[in-house]
Order: sequence, then C-alpha cells, then structure tokens
Amino acid sequence: MSTHTPPLAGINIAGFDFGTKTDGSVDSSQIKPPTDGSGPLNGYGQIWHFVNDDHLNAFRIPVSWQYLVSSPGGTLNSNAMAKYDGLLQNCISLAQLCILDVYARWNGAIIGQGGPSNDQFVNLWSQLAAKYKGQSKVAFGVMNEPHDIPNFSAWVTTVQAVVTAIRQAGATSQIILLPGNNWTSAETFVSGGSGPALLAVKNPDGSTNNLVFDVHKYLDSDNSGTHTECVKNNIDNAFAPLASWLRSNGRKAFVSETGGGNTNSCITYFCQQLSYLNSNSDVYLGYTTWSAGSFDASWNYELTEVPFLNNNIWTDTSLVQSCIRR
Repeated sequence: MSTHTPPLAGINIAGFDFGTKTDGSVDSSQIKPPTDGSGPLNGYGQIWHFVNDDHLNAFRIPVSWQYLVSSPGGTLNSNAMAKYDGLLQNCISLAQLCILDVYARWNGAIIGQGGPSNDQFVNLWSQLAAKYKGQSKVAFGVMNEPHDIPNFSAWVTTVQAVVTAIRQAGATSQIILLPGNNWTSAETFVSGGSGPALLAVKNPDGSTNNLVFDVHKYLDSDNSGTHTECVKNNIDNAFAPLASWLRSNGRKAFVSETGGGNTNSCITYFCQQLSYLNSNSDVYLGYTTWSAGSFDASWNYELTEVPFLNNNIWTDTSLVQSCIRR
C-alpha cells in the first residue's frame, strides 16, 4: 500500500435525478431539486456545511437527461438549467471539484443501440461542455451506471464520441469520468472487460489526460446500496485488484458512488474502505459518497447522509461523522 496526497473527498447532492428508474424512464413529478429545499434539505446549505465544517472538497450533482431537455437532441431547458447551474456554481465557489453527472439511459432505450443516437447524446454533452468550458473545477460524468449493455464495443464508441465532443466544445482540460458496464462496479471493472475496453478512449490529441475511470461500489450483501448493514470493506475483492490494474496501465479512477447505512457494521467497514482509498490516491483520485441532497427524514432512506440542522447548527449522520468528515 502506498501513501500519497489525500484524494478529493465529498458527497453526492441528489434530487435532480429523483424519479429516474434503472431503465432510464423518469417520473418528473418525483424530481426534487436540492435548490428548492429548506432547512437541512437545502443543497446550498449542505455544501457550505460539508466544506466549512467537515473539510470536504468534492461534490457530485446527478441529474436526469429528461430534466435537462424535453427530447433527445433537444436544446437545454433554460428554467431547469437555471436551477441546476445555481447549485453547480455554488459548488464551484466553495469546493475543488464539482461533478456534473447525467442519468442518461432514455426511457428504457440504450444510447447508440436501438435508443437515442450517439449524435443526440453528443448534442447534450456539447451543450453542457460549451456552457462550462471555462470552469476548471467542473468534471463531466458521461453516464450514471450503465448496465446490461448488449454490445460494449458500441458503448465504447459512444463514450469516445462524447469525449471528442466535450473537448471540441472547448472543455479541453476538465476531468471526464468514463463509466463501465454492470453499474460501473469497481469489482468487475477489469474482469468484466469494461476497463480494458475503455483504455481505447482517447482525447482528440491522442492522450488520455484527465480521462478518469468512473467506478461505484457499495458494501452491502448484494452491492445494491439498499441495505443498512455492511458486510465487507471491498479492499481485497475490488479496490486492491483494481488499484494494481490502474498502476500497470498508468491510469486513475474516481469512486463517484459508495456508501452504507448509519450502523456499526457500516462504520467499521466503510472507514476501512475509505482509509484504503486515501492511502492509494496515486490511482484513486477521490470519492463522493452516497448521499445527501433532497432525502427527507420522513422517508427513512437507508443510506442518508443528509445532516441535521437545529438553531443554525449542522450535525452529521453517524457515518459521515465517523468516516467521511476530515
């Protein structure tokens, strides 16, 4: 295990993605922008607290494709973008890294494989990249958790088209996060073929500068992130083997989703996992845990990281207090 500079570390601020199902269909009535929340559910306040009180420096703000445009290939919705941009600009003003992450499967259809065309997906990213090309703190998450992709070679072609479009739109140096198949699982990123195939994705100049692999990994029994108890720290089964592969290929990864419940088992295993990532930051650029944002306390969401707010004093959940704050 190598010791390097501590990585970027932070939390997802969810809500713009609410109502999005795993097949990419969206119930727009369920979207709950964190910008609209009050008290502890206010995204602006959460980011301020996490930066100033917890010394975190990276945030991922997921958003559904359907929230941003009315149809594939369409122009960005100005009202929706005003809300999203408000929170992203707030992140830019306070943090070191702000990830614009798109939930991009469209209503059950796979991009470039019977669903929206690569050109329609590229159109979305060209608009977003042109808007944020001058913001060095913004990273672009190509797509949240691709899964069950029948032709992964075709997906690599889609990712390459997006990377080329982002660079050609003027965002020449920002980080782009490249996701794999199987929910971009860190455990199967290499063995399942995603990593080796995505090595082919390059910048227009032929380099791989700031092309970072995007991986997820939860700690519950089925890696779904739907249980409050954790059963593993993911070191031997996922992050150590992936670290070796990344070193051998001279590449880096970012863990953009990982988390657990506010339970003793998760505090034990999650602290061990994050300690490993911190100690191997030569290949792990950082992580954003899941999740704060618009999860109302009355929902009793299993993996909530929404802090409590009382008399203008923020108090973190037990997992954040024990493992994530720095």
